[in-house]
Amino acid sequence: MRNISPSANSASHPSTPSTDTVLVIDSDPQCVEQITASLAEAGYEVVTADNGPDGLEMARHLRPALIITEVGLDGLSGLELCRVLRGDAATEGIHVIMLTERQSELDRILGFEFGTDDYVAKPFSVRELVLRVKAVQRRAGGSKRNVVKAGPIAVDHSRCCALVNGAAIDLTPTEFKLLATLAERPNVVQTRDKLLTEVWGNENAIENRSVDTYLRRLRNKLGEAGQHIKTVYGFGYRIAC
Repeated sequence: MRNISPSANSASHPSTPSTDTVLVIDSDPQCVEQITASLAEAGYEVVTADNGPDGLEMARHLRPALIITEVGLDGLSGLELCRVLRGDAATEGIHVIMLTERQSELDRILGFEFGTDDYVAKPFSVRELVLRVKAVQRRAGGSKRNVVKAGPIAVDHSRCCALVNGAAIDLTPTEFKLLATLAERPNVVQTRDKLLTEVWGNENAIENRSVDTYLRRLRNKLGEAGQHIKTVYGFGYRIAC
């Protein structure tokens, strides 16, 4: 484990994220120790911070592959940290797993709207957390094409943006993931459970029917192109080319 001063060598930023480095941001020393030991055993290099501002500076300096952060950080909440990371081109590609004691579906949805890749409620199994880390990285590495097209809709993974007839569409991170998941498999029906697993990382993270709400918002934002997202009643959704 490395516990690096966030101000050290701050002028030097890696050009790409480190594929085996995980930044853990949590104010509970015992929790950090348990997570660090499990990740190190799994082959990851771990760096730590105990508050939001230090964690943000370390993220900008080190460009870790993934951040595990609690929601209730001092100085800068985990949600705000995620929002700032997603708004910066240098850090928008860093994956985030949120740790929280909050149990409501609304809190989980809010976390995903801020760009969280996965959500783990405390108390949790550190073994499961390591598996979640691997799953997030596996999903991130699964996309083989930078730009995927489905009719007038284009999903640009390299820029994390969606376009309709060449015009950029303002989507939340979750809406983008949902559209990208559909576009990667054109004309293939995907069940709600499958979409929950692919987009939210955990099929129990939100209610099954919440997928319908997200699809409705996504269609509205796509305008006429939203008609390419088809409902297959009794099964799920597909995107038509």
